[in-house]
Amino acid sequence: MIGSPDFLTGKGQDQAPEFQQLESPEGELHLRFFVTSGEEFALPASGIREVFSSPPDRITPIPNVSPLLLGTLNVRGRVIWVADLGQFLGEATPLSTDRAEISVIAIEDQDMMVGLAVERIIGMAWLDIEEIQMPTNVPDGMAPFLRGEWLMGEGKNPLLRLLDQVAILRSARWAA
Repeated sequence: MIGSPDFLTGKGQDQAPEFQQLESPEGELHLRFFVTSGEEFALPASGIREVFSSPPDRITPIPNVSPLLLGTLNVRGRVIWVADLGQFLGEATPLSTDRAEISVIAIEDQDMMVGLAVERIIGMAWLDIEEIQMPTNVPDGMAPFLRGEWLMGEGKNPLLRLLDQVAILRSARWAA
């Protein structure tokens, strides 16, 4: 078998007709998702602890805290705060909790962690950080938490905005 000329040249009955090359990804890995308004955002994968879905009744409301916070959630023995990311960024419409599950993105920096509740998660994508532009026409309440934006083409939402998870975690808005 090994001495066969077909083995050495890669020709044989069980070989695929075309050799497929794996493309190396360009850029950095990001998680893409939507908030209630339909705007699309991304977070760098390096700042995400985990992504999960939770039934709304597992999130325990806490009285006398910021209205941005939906409550706390026990994730494998660790209690984390869950916030409505859209409301945090200044959206008028709160995230609907009248559904079977809420998508949560747990972001972390040092020992701080918070869960960001979002409308819908799209998935992971390799995005070229060198193509990022300075944000334009951004609401004042959102600007401190943006690192930039990509122009994704025509359509309903041509912009994909990159969030800064460290700025979100360290925001004074949590105390409001």
